[in-house]
Amino acid sequence: MAQEQVQIQTQKQQQVQRLSQQQMLQVKLLEMPLTELEESVNAELDDNPALEAGGEETDNIDSNDTVEHSEDDDFDTLQEREERQDALDSALERMRSDDDLPTYDSRQQRNNAEYEEIVYGDTTSFIDKLNEQVGERELTEQQKSILEYLIGSLDDDGLLRKDLDSISDELAIYHGIDATTKELEEVLKILQDFDPAGIGARSLQECLLLQVDRKVENGDWQRDGQLYKYIRTILSNHFDAFTKKHWDKIQSALSLSDLQVEALQREIRKLNPKPGSSMGETQGRNLQQITPDFIIDTEDDGTVTFSLNHGNLPELHVSQTFNDMLETYRNNKAGMNRQEKEALLYAKEKVDKAQGFIEAVKQRRHTLQVTMKAIIDIQRKFFQDGDEADLKPMILKDIADRTELDISTISRVSNIKYAQTRWGTFPLRFFFTDSYTTEDGEEMSTRKIKLALKEVIDSEDKRKPLSDDALAKVMKEKGFPIARRTVAKYREQLGLPVARLRKE
Repeated sequence: MAQEQVQIQTQKQQQVQRLSQQQMLQVKLLEMPLTELEESVNAELDDNPALEAGGEETDNIDSNDTVEHSEDDDFDTLQEREERQDALDSALERMRSDDDLPTYDSRQQRNNAEYEEIVYGDTTSFIDKLNEQVGERELTEQQKSILEYLIGSLDDDGLLRKDLDSISDELAIYHGIDATTKELEEVLKILQDFDPAGIGARSLQECLLLQVDRKVENGDWQRDGQLYKYIRTILSNHFDAFTKKHWDKIQSALSLSDLQVEALQREIRKLNPKPGSSMGETQGRNLQQITPDFIIDTEDDGTVTFSLNHGNLPELHVSQTFNDMLETYRNNKAGMNRQEKEALLYAKEKVDKAQGFIEAVKQRRHTLQVTMKAIIDIQRKFFQDGDEADLKPMILKDIADRTELDISTISRVSNIKYAQTRWGTFPLRFFFTDSYTTEDGEEMSTRKIKLALKEVIDSEDKRKPLSDDALAKVMKEKGFPIARRTVAKYREQLGLPVARLRKE
């Protein structure tokens, strides 16, 4: 009996969560470290004439702050503002302030000289060097935006650990950029063509292969083609044996002589598994300058206090002139001509934007404060004595539960932000550590376990290094009853090889 396919069109209500423009701004500012926030505030001050820095009566900017004005300001923009101001002046019949418009004093309530800036290497950062190469390529605006986001997603080694599906979602949600994974792949290939070779790889294997291919492009293949054919074969088809240093298996599989193996090992050692770090040694780390967002003080009696570092952020408020424009608009709509109405609508748009920006900065400040308070509540022992072993198990969800904020919000707060403590300056991610639950139900910090494991391995007899089974027994004797597979897992995370490779 023949079956007939019929298409039916139906209507369905579906609840979809979309971020408002104000929420997008709050998310954007929340992710920024202090130095980037300062740049964003200055850019907003230049762009929005309704947003002003300083107090109503006096300048109110810290004496050590400087405000620079470029002589190359866009003349057309200034002329346009003057024309609108002339129209507004003719419309103003009375002047009255609006007390409901918010102000935000972002100045720090402490001497800003008390925080330290930690500078690494050159004043040009690794990210800056990559962004300079972006400007050398012919790209569409979308490709440029995607490329800059990919660069910002690289880790310190210069590798891209995020999968492209996640990046596609992030671009759509937080930046309004609709990019398919195929499009991301194409832009990623452009990034992988940047210097140094290996940048933008998604794995160690891809990183090394990119460097081999670059050597081919530079003419090394013609000089010794057979050598590089072997290297590519090893990295492509025998990568597992290569990572485990099973050169005997590789030698047998490729029928290599001892001299050939030595030559291959010598050439492979010239490849760089961390292209970002190597560039950082000469050009400055990804963050050429670490400015702490939090300053944590520990008194001799164990009292722990903290404050936000507001750096050179000025006090922000809505322009009084624009307030008066709005008041006139509310009370004199009927008596205005078209030009005056357009000018006042422009004023309302700028005031709304200024209010939104001020509120977003205030919200950022509040979120940072409650997050750090929760971190200190949990990790108080560490802040008192500085012993890394005293860090308690703590994950993003623990802070989210205490602050009643979303986990994604806590993740953004803890990303690329630093805390200056009595014991040094640490990234916020340092204070987060997973937990390990023993068979007896005891919860232990994985950080503490790893420190103990590293101490055992460092003190072992290198002529007879301990196997993972033996390490598990020693760890149990030290009060860390973990399984052999857990020992192997933590050892690998610490970057420590198996026993036979530790033998000296």
